[in-house]
Amino acid sequence: MTNNIWNDLKLKFFKSGNPVMLYIGVNAAIFVVVSLLSVIFYYSGREGFIDAVVNEYLGFPSASRFWLSRFYTVLTYQFFHDGFFHILFNMLWLYWMGQIFLDFVKPRQFHFVYICGGILGAIFYALIFNIVPVFITSVSIPLIGSSAAVMAVFTAAATLVPNYSLRLMFVGEVKIKYLLLVYILLDLIGTTKMNAGGSLSHLGGALFGFVYVKLLQGGTDLSTIFKKKPKLRVVKNESPKKAQGMVNQKEVDAILDKISKTGYDKLTKEEKETLFKASKN
Repeated sequence: MTNNIWNDLKLKFFKSGNPVMLYIGVNAAIFVVVSLLSVIFYYSGREGFIDAVVNEYLGFPSASRFWLSRFYTVLTYQFFHDGFFHILFNMLWLYWMGQIFLDFVKPRQFHFVYICGGILGAIFYALIFNIVPVFITSVSIPLIGSSAAVMAVFTAAATLVPNYSLRLMFVGEVKIKYLLLVYILLDLIGTTKMNAGGSLSHLGGALFGFVYVKLLQGGTDLSTIFKKKPKLRVVKNESPKKAQGMVNQKEVDAILDKISKTGYDKLTKEEKETLFKASKN
């Protein structure tokens, strides 16, 4: 039974080909491992040891003197969280907004926005903390969490399909552009509070998500740096009956590009039918 559960989890999060579920799975797995290690060290009399290691060597430091020696933290900080509710709300928003965004872009583009949004969030946080006098301090304040990456995905989705509506409890249908506006306002206010670094990283991630989609709509896809070069392969001739039910991948990619630039509503009836057939395959 345990083996079946493990196989189901691997299939759901790591082998489904869905980048949203992949990042949720990776973040959750790391959180569980870190939490179990914390329990072990707690009972060995070294309470807080694991948290200290994560913050010191895996969190992104605000102090510039650590940037060269801990350059890798611009990536690692995105996969560690400070407590259960921290990761819970991040993963919920990643699931909700990530699925919307993924409906209109390619997995490669999603990966690019998530990873680079997190990177820009850290850079934005670091620059503000070392330029604005009110934040300058000799003590390094570590940044951890996937919030900046999630905010990049959220903003990219709201920029791409701003009138997409969600039904919220006690509120009813709300367009995601208004949800984004509320979150940005909260983060602006949050820059004056205790977790100013987190709010700044959110704003940096949001900035990246917005710029990426605007460039994409203008015909520039930054994610092509992740694109693999096509390999030559021999394809057997298929029977006309079998080929009739298949959808041309180039045609699907062209439709996805059109959605990125002009939105789903601008598709013709034939293009929508093609996209529907592709989803079935």
